[in-house]
Amino acid sequence: MQLQNIKLAVIGLGYVGLPLAVEFGRKRPVVGFDISQKRIDELRKGNDFTLETTREELAAAKHLTFTTNIEDLRACNCYIITVPTPIDDHKRPDLTPLVKASETVGKVLKKGDIVIYESTVYPGCTEEDCVPVLECVSGLKFNQDFYCGYSPERINPGDKEHRVTTIRKVTSGSTPVVADLVDGLYNEIITVGTHKAESIKVAEAAKVIENTQRDVNIALINELALIFNKMGIDTEAVLKAAGSKWNFLPFRPGLVGGHCIGVDPYYLTHKAQAIGHHPEIILAGRRLNDSMGVYVVSQVVKAMTKKRLQVEGAKVLIMGLAFKENCPDLRNTRIVDIVAELEDYNCKVDVYDPWVDKAEAQHEYDITPIEAPKSGDYDAIILAVAHQQFKDMGASAIRTLGKPGAVLYDLKYVLDPQESDLRL
Repeated sequence: MQLQNIKLAVIGLGYVGLPLAVEFGRKRPVVGFDISQKRIDELRKGNDFTLETTREELAAAKHLTFTTNIEDLRACNCYIITVPTPIDDHKRPDLTPLVKASETVGKVLKKGDIVIYESTVYPGCTEEDCVPVLECVSGLKFNQDFYCGYSPERINPGDKEHRVTTIRKVTSGSTPVVADLVDGLYNEIITVGTHKAESIKVAEAAKVIENTQRDVNIALINELALIFNKMGIDTEAVLKAAGSKWNFLPFRPGLVGGHCIGVDPYYLTHKAQAIGHHPEIILAGRRLNDSMGVYVVSQVVKAMTKKRLQVEGAKVLIMGLAFKENCPDLRNTRIVDIVAELEDYNCKVDVYDPWVDKAEAQHEYDITPIEAPKSGDYDAIILAVAHQQFKDMGASAIRTLGKPGAVLYDLKYVLDPQESDLRL
């Protein structure tokens, strides 16, 4: 297959797939496929609920068409799969979306076709888990009738500076020729260039350790915050002082959620345990980061008790539900841990987030964010996400939402140290 002969399809039009399809759709014909008819209808109208692409960007992708009909994929010969790879309730990889997407592509796969995976997986998953599905459904033979590539996504939701075209892309292929073809394809849209890995497994491993490294580093800072809090030392002040050295890494404590950092390490540890190695540091970091929601609530309860505020029946406002600032992404948000822990104390919890979709929050977490908080209504306020709207409010306006003497916990260092009662 020659680069100019590629007829491209992108399978899965979420935070990863849509920006990719839009960029390719500026330059070549692309079929954007998703199983959600609602999603396709919205995109045809020029609306992207993820806010990763604008109406103008969608309109500029003149060669991009949207569909839920698998028959529209038959004319394609190169498929990029960009579906989620979550974990289940037991912290185990859930490959269901990946398997179903592979089954869909397998139904239209033809001799000479290429299937490229972008979903984050453990090393070996593409060839050990996905390829057998493609072979079984299509009846074709891997690396004889069809080929595979792997180019891990590096989307950063809500980041308008680092976009799909301006983040260097790792590429790989199941044969040297396919690796060159995959690399050439992505170089059509990646303005900062690509890194062609030696194999699919190397590319898979590179992706999964990117976020594992961040997770472990954040766990270290979280543990330091626990220590410094017990010592009465301001963690942010310590980090600023340490950051005056040129090679100190600027990590900050906090909740670790989202579609990558709080999930990807479990893919690596799953594979490590499958081959007989128990990963000590990675799992220790995961346990610590997953416990931070409980710790935050314990600090709030202690502060309320010191102020002689009744904890049981108290009304608490949580400002923010998205997993990060200035984006509507609710995937794996750890704010839910704070909500659950407060409810265990029989507190009445209001969640306020102007960014998120209320129906999605209700569906995913059984949490319905309020339209707006009432003044003077809360015994405690937790500033949990650093949305720009909250920064613009400032401490005085946020304080007016609480009753006299209410506890204000600044989880994200939005306020000056003296403006809140607690900081992580």
